[in-house]
Amino acid sequence: MGFDVHRFQGDVDEELLCPICSGVLEDPVQVSDVLQASACEHAFCRVCINEWINRQPTCPLDRTPITSAQLRTVPRILRNLLSRLCINCDNAMYGCQTMVKLNSLTTHLEECEFNPKRPVSCEQGCSVIIPKDELKDHNCVRELRKVINVQKQKLSDMKRELTEQQFQMNEQKREINLLKDFMRAMRVSNPAMRAIADQMERDEVLRWSATLPRARVTRWGGMISTPDELLQVTMIRRTLSEHNCPPNIIDELMENCHERKWPPGLSSLETRQNFRRQYENYVCKRVPGKQAVLVLHCDNQHMPEDMMVEPGLVMIFAHGIE
Repeated sequence: MGFDVHRFQGDVDEELLCPICSGVLEDPVQVSDVLQASACEHAFCRVCINEWINRQPTCPLDRTPITSAQLRTVPRILRNLLSRLCINCDNAMYGCQTMVKLNSLTTHLEECEFNPKRPVSCEQGCSVIIPKDELKDHNCVRELRKVINVQKQKLSDMKRELTEQQFQMNEQKREINLLKDFMRAMRVSNPAMRAIADQMERDEVLRWSATLPRARVTRWGGMISTPDELLQVTMIRRTLSEHNCPPNIIDELMENCHERKWPPGLSSLETRQNFRRQYENYVCKRVPGKQAVLVLHCDNQHMPEDMMVEPGLVMIFAHGIE
């Protein structure tokens, strides 16, 4: 619908009025079609002409057949004429006496201090943002209760979703464990299945390794060759379990934290010093959050046999891990 003509300062040219609502054109469009030279090019408010076409697809002035697809934005000269008109504020009934250019009306309404729907902040303590005309009936306690109830509902929804996700994860883990038990049983009774199961476990380790970030050791001399059991079990095992380390290798990895299980090239301080130049060739993965790295066999098949063991090594450091 167009703007009431009585809101404007001075006379308004008839060419700027909508033939349907008789108001000043609002969001004006005209009937135009590059494929139809006879298009009438009459201008209307967008809402007015769309409602008209829905009832009867003809121009209300000359009855030329038209469709919504033929509506185009009016020429710039007409838009410029409209933008220069001066109109009073929508909030004149609430006391605003401002006259603004039509193209500035929207901006003015957002800032108009007389706008009853202008968002304001409660100054009584709750600081809730509400429309200005609702401020007189505003109750801080009631509004804060609403906010709390909304947050409680969101928290309840999140807890429910987490419970459902946890249930699904547990079901998936149960199915995986059943499959692993089945594969272990088949491995014992069937040599062919034994090879398949071994390959599946190797693939699982490879996929897990791909999820771990690369690590860089800056001080190989900080390696702890004989970590105590508390360090191995409490810190490393728990971290690996939390980050989905395949259960079939975790015990071996824990054993391989200690130099007694290390390969010949790492088995003593003397050999470690002799082979120190080769350390940089290790592909190391970070044990998340710890000063420790994983050197997995699947990532280090390029290393000599006397520098690697299956399924891999866990090297714990006092410092020097990036």
